[in-house]
Formats: sequence, C-alpha cells, structure tokens
Amino acid sequence: MARLGIDFGTSNTGAGILVDGRPATIPLEPDARTLPTAVFVDFTAQRFVYGEAAARAMMEGQDGRFLRGLKSILGTPLARERRQFLKERLTLIEIIARFLGEIRQRSEKHTGQSFDTALSGRPVKFHSESDDRDQQAEADLREAYSLAGFREVEFLPEPEAAALAVAGEGRMLIVDIGGGTSDFTLCERSGPETRVIASRGLRLGGTDFDRSLSLAHVMPLLGHGAEIGAELGSKTHTAPRALFNDLASWEKIAFVYDAALLRDVRRWARLAKEPERFERLAEVLDMHLGHDIAYAVEAGKIAANDAGRGEITLDVVQRGLLVDLYDAQMQHELATAAEQIGEMALATLADADCAPGSVDMVVFVGGSSLLTGVRRALAQRLPDARQETAEVFTAVVDGLAIAAG
Repeated sequence: MARLGIDFGTSNTGAGILVDGRPATIPLEPDARTLPTAVFVDFTAQRFVYGEAAARAMMEGQDGRFLRGLKSILGTPLARERRQFLKERLTLIEIIARFLGEIRQRSEKHTGQSFDTALSGRPVKFHSESDDRDQQAEADLREAYSLAGFREVEFLPEPEAAALAVAGEGRMLIVDIGGGTSDFTLCERSGPETRVIASRGLRLGGTDFDRSLSLAHVMPLLGHGAEIGAELGSKTHTAPRALFNDLASWEKIAFVYDAALLRDVRRWARLAKEPERFERLAEVLDMHLGHDIAYAVEAGKIAANDAGRGEITLDVVQRGLLVDLYDAQMQHELATAAEQIGEMALATLADADCAPGSVDMVVFVGGSSLLTGVRRALAQRLPDARQETAEVFTAVVDGLAIAAG
C-alpha cells in the first residue's frame, strides 16, 4: 500500500502523494487543495460534517456544534475529557480521529489506492514551554491516527517537510507560521539534496493573533473590562476575564455555551452601568455566535493586512455593529508576537552557529506568514537575505508527499 502524506493543520488540512516523481496534492474538496480543519456535529441529521461543509453549516445557523482549532488541544487535559456528541460520549482525540478518517476516505476515493500508513506533519514543538505536553501531544495525535485506521504513522516536522518542496539553492531559513505554531528550519539546498541543519518551534500562530485582536477590539463590546454592580451596596467587580479569553480562542469557543453562564450574564446586564454590552454577550451565548465573531475577526485581520484597513463586521450580534481595524494599529498590537517570532528565528541560527549574514534566503510558509509585521521582524534580523514566498498553504503537504514517496 502507498503511504499518504498528511498536513493536519490548526486551520487547514492537506493530503498528498508522489506521482511520477512529483508531489501531487489530493483535492479533498472540489476545486480546493486543502480543506478547513473543521467539524460540525449536525443535531438534526445526527451526523458529523467536515471541512467547508462544516463551516457553511455553522454560518447558516444550522442546529449543531461547530469545532475548529482542534490541533491546539493536543497534549492538554481537554483532549481526553469525554463529552456528549449526538448519542456517544467521545473525547476530542476521537473527534480528530474521525476527521482524519474522513481525510483517508476522500484520499482513497480520489486516487483509487488504499492507505494504511501515513507520514504526518507535526510542529517542531506542539508546546514550546513544556516537553511533557509536547510529547503528550504527539502521543495524542498518534492515537488519533490509529483510531482512524492507520496501521502506522511517522512524523516529520512541518518546516523540514516544506524544505523539501521549496525551490532555490543555498542556505535557507524556512519560516512556517501556521494557525497554532511558528516553526523554523535552517537548511542547505544543493541540486536535489536538502540538508537540515537546525529546527526550532514556538507555540504561537494565527489563532493567537486572532485572539489578541478579538480581546482588544470585540470583547470590550461584549463586556470585557466592564464593571458589574453588586446585588446590594455600591461595590462593583470586573467581569470575569476567563470567559472572554475562551470566547476569543478558536479551540475553546464550542465549550462556553452553558445555561447557567447565560443566566449569570443576564444578571450582569441588570447590574451593570452599561447593560448593552452584556445584553450583546447574552445574545452571543444564547445564539451560539462565538465562531461567527471569530471568522469576522479573521476576515478583518486579512483585509487590514492586505489593504491597510479592514472591518470586523458584527451584524450577527447587532445590526450595524462593526469595528474599523487599521493595519498600522494592528501591527502595533501584534508587535510583541512578531518580535517573538523574529527572536526564535535568530535562536535557530544560533543553534547552528550560523551568522544571519550567511543566510541566502528566508522562505515563508503558512497563511499567517503573510502578516506584514512578521516579515518586517525577519527583515530586521536578516537584512541581507532575500525574502521568498512558497506555496503558503501547500508547501508542507508537498514536502510530506515527497518524503512519503
């Protein structure tokens, strides 16, 4: 049986194989080289829906539960908590397994081949601040592959996979900024040979950018930072921060909807000096609008980065409610994250005792690598290296296909 290369991403997933010596990405959805890493639990049809269809079901307001950013829960206690999904009590590892099983089935249907072994991408570090959690995350993902029907799975760090697919000669720094992690590989390319010199990883990615922007621009409209009065007396307290952090985090949104919490929020609205903020929050919780907000923040971020100005449109919460987002403002708010990425790039070079001036090329991979602030941070640290953009969404899966073959 052939081995399937799978790039299981926080935001998007791809699969590929080697055909006539060249990587071939499998169209997991019509006219698309990747599909969203998203699952919708359809309460009406009593079934699981995946990819773009899952996102569409959520956007259309169908009755169910939407899950995205599942890769981020690997290695955390949340991964093994059992929850009710339709008529089963499942862990999120089992949900990931069903998603991977769908990838396998679609790949087999398209290619006419059977796949029982996989070469999977993985971040250099799932969890950059905890080796134990990092090891547990790989164990969790390995278990998911097994449950999905793969007899064997091997792992290859994602930037090292991308290094196999990018074009060019000389010394390269691969900078892979994905949805949940930032990964770096220093390598040398001579003809068809690629030699990996050093790799590093940081648990920081596009979903973290989204969370920061949501907390700064959207959550205050829902009560973040607002004061709530006491039932008796004049004392006040600030609305709990944990709720807003969860509501701004892709992987946690599905788990904030709770009847008791909704009752608390309605009580906060009655006791607050600015009740309209908590009334909006109650609407979000009652109508399960958290992912609609997250998509709006993501769209505003992309527009601001591309055109200098974007809008976070929140009509689903309140007609006419929107936030202007300007690129200069956004880059300032994400500057700390960009600096962390820049410093991790230098640390990768230091691991190899490599001077920044000896790097010929910085190759950007991953959708979040398009952020202006990230590119500027790398340019400041490696001013002599030319910047190149690979196939940002498919370089990793192309490299996995090459290695799998």
